[in-house]
Amino acid sequence: MLGFLVTTLATALSLLVVDLIVPGVGIATFPAALAAAVSLGIVNGSIKPVLKLLSLPVTFLTLGAFSLVVNGFCFWLASLVVPGFAVTGFLGFILGPVVLSLASTFILGYFAKNDVEGKIAGAGSKLGLGQAEGESIDASSEREKLEAS
Repeated sequence: MLGFLVTTLATALSLLVVDLIVPGVGIATFPAALAAAVSLGIVNGSIKPVLKLLSLPVTFLTLGAFSLVVNGFCFWLASLVVPGFAVTGFLGFILGPVVLSLASTFILGYFAKNDVEGKIAGAGSKLGLGQAEGESIDASSEREKLEAS
């Protein structure tokens, strides 16, 4: 669950970067960016695999270039669902997903390098928030953390 939240936050921050760089992509507010990140996740997880399969012959004939169109379509489709997130024009349609991918890669790399997920989990345990159901607890490391503080 925590991994999903960190990935969604990274995607929302990446969408704000796309808003600054790519003409034709607009994000009104940070909550709209969060909603757009969730919408993108849903579209990319459900509709995009079907579109990739259906467009496989065309993608093969264009040596993979048609995958930019599929990515752009999914990006645009996600913008239809979220108020405050708009994709207009050819540059926003094609360049938006490319910049989003690059920005997400850098932000998630930064999060991984600085162990953001571990720090969030550590802050939760210091605040007395318990483990979620189904997650395992390493009792010896938790005991050591409590003894150290």
